[in-house]
Amino acid sequence: MKGVYMGLLRISEAASLGLHAMTVLARQEHAMAMSQVARTLDVSQTHLSKVCQRLVKAGLLDGQRGPKGGLTLARPSNQIRLLDIYEAIEGEMELCDCLLGRPMCHTQCVMGDVLQRVNREVSSYFLNTTLDQVSLSPEALGNNHKLTTLEER
Repeated sequence: MKGVYMGLLRISEAASLGLHAMTVLARQEHAMAMSQVARTLDVSQTHLSKVCQRLVKAGLLDGQRGPKGGLTLARPSNQIRLLDIYEAIEGEMELCDCLLGRPMCHTQCVMGDVLQRVNREVSSYFLNTTLDQVSLSPEALGNNHKLTTLEER
């Protein structure tokens, strides 16, 4: 599986593309052509089109054909969580406590609890962060940005 690496964290290219495309569109006041979004992200328009089809099907994105057409968010950016985008592309986020995908250690995991902590942190961020927040600084968010976990949703 092709993916984008960030240390131990791996997100598929499609999910990364969906997150970035939606962020680009969230910053627009008007519809944006698929070709323009692809150029902005320096990605294949064909691949972007496939990702956007999933986002349209999930009700996160609207696409209009024609000279005044283009892509727009299907609802306000403050109502679209990063988790919504991720799950539209990848399906339900699954938390895995083992790098091998199945428990191999009979006593204590060689990774300790680091995978659980990373999973909790990433899933909490995706669950609690909306498109309108990704361009805001931490100071703009303030201390009222309470993080919950996937188990609590």
